[in-house]
Amino acid sequence: MAASMCDVFSFCVGVAGHARVSVEVRFVSSAKGKGLFATQLIRKGETIFVERPLVAAQFLWNALYRYRACDHCLRALEKAEENAQRLTGKPGQVLPHPELCTVRKDLHQNCPHCQVMYCSAECRLAATEQYHQVLCPGPSQDDPLHPLNKLQEAWRSVHYPPETASIMLMARMVATVKQAKDKDRWIRLFSQFCNKTANEEEEIVHKLLGDKFKGQLELLRRLFTEALYEEAVSQWFTPDGFRSLFALVGTNGQGIGTSSLSQWVHACDALELKPQDREQLDAFIDQLYKDIEAATGEFLNCEGSGLFVLQSCCNHSCVPNAETSFPENNFLLHVTALEDIKPGEEICISYLDCCQRERSRHSRHKILRENYLFVCSCPKCLAEADEPNEEEEEEEEEEGEPEDAELGDEMTDV
Repeated sequence: MAASMCDVFSFCVGVAGHARVSVEVRFVSSAKGKGLFATQLIRKGETIFVERPLVAAQFLWNALYRYRACDHCLRALEKAEENAQRLTGKPGQVLPHPELCTVRKDLHQNCPHCQVMYCSAECRLAATEQYHQVLCPGPSQDDPLHPLNKLQEAWRSVHYPPETASIMLMARMVATVKQAKDKDRWIRLFSQFCNKTANEEEEIVHKLLGDKFKGQLELLRRLFTEALYEEAVSQWFTPDGFRSLFALVGTNGQGIGTSSLSQWVHACDALELKPQDREQLDAFIDQLYKDIEAATGEFLNCEGSGLFVLQSCCNHSCVPNAETSFPENNFLLHVTALEDIKPGEEICISYLDCCQRERSRHSRHKILRENYLFVCSCPKCLAEADEPNEEEEEEEEEEGEPEDAELGDEMTDV
C-alpha cells in the first residue's frame, strides 16, 4: 500500500530536511498529480523549506573528469584555488583572499576499503549506514571486470555530457533497500515519485539513450541485475520495471551543482572593500571566468542529481513564485520564495532556466513536452495562447546547440 501524502511530507521535513514555514501536499488533478501549497503567508526571499535527498549521486563523466566531490553529499572537495587551477589549466593560478575558501581538507575521510572520498566523518558514516556496504567494491575499485564497474562503463558509453542522469542513482536506490531493516518503508517512499505510461516511459528513455535505446536499455538491465539483484524489489529488474525505474530517475532527478570556486566568489562579493579594491577584485574575477570558459567551457561545477520527495511535489510554472538552489555547497536543496505567496496558493518552481523562460510559448512547450511529457497551462502560457508561433525563427537559433542543451532541471546556483 502506498504511503499517504502526509506520510511523505512528514518524512521529508522530519528526516530529509525541514520546513521553515507551513506547507502541505495536496492532490491537484489527474493531469498535474500532487502539488505543494502554502498554509501561511510566505514573504519574498523567505526560505520555504530545506530538503535532503533520499539518494543522490555524482554524474559519472563528471567524476571521471576529476571534478572531486564528496561521494555522499556532493560537496566540492577541491580548494577554490585548486579548482581555479584545474579549470583554467594554469597550475600557477593564485586567488586573492584564500581565507574565504570554506573547504576543510582536514575533515576529509575516505572509505578504508575502496578509498572513495567524503567531506567528513558524518558523510562517510551516513553513506555506510544507508547504501555503501552494498556498493563498496573494496580492492576491486579499479577492476574493469567488477560488476559495478562494468555497469558504470556501459552507462558512460551511452550517456555522454552534458549529463542529465546517472545509473548510480538507481544503484543507490537498490542498495538502500538492500541495507534497510524496514525495506517496505523505503519502497513506499520511492514509489511516491510520478509514474508515466509505457509510451511516455519509452520517450524518456529514448531522450536519455538515443535512437538505439532499446538494445542499450536491455544491456544496462542485464548488468544492473548481475550487480545488484534484490528480491524485495524484484519488479525493478524486469524489462518493464527497469524501464519504469529508468523513467522515474529521468523525470524526477533534480540536478545538483556544487563549486568551491563559486563559494569563494560569493564570499568575495560580500567583502566590504574600498571602491578601487572592489573594482580590482571584480576585474580579476571577470578575467578568471573568461580564462575558465576558454579552457573548460561551460562545465564548471561538480554535478549530479538527487531524488527529493517534497521538491518533486512542486509543479512547474513559466512564472514561478519559488526557486531551488544549493547555497550550502552540498546536496541540501533550498526552496526560496521569489514573491509573496498567500495561504492556499500553490508553490511552483520552473523546470526551465532563465533563458528558456524568455523564449516563445511554442519553444517552452517543446522543451517541456520532450523532457517532462506535459503541456504547460501556467498563467504566462495561457496569456500567450493566441500569439503566433515563432517556430522557424527559434529553430534556426537552436542550430548548433548541444543535443541536450534544452534539458531542464538546471544546475541551480550554488
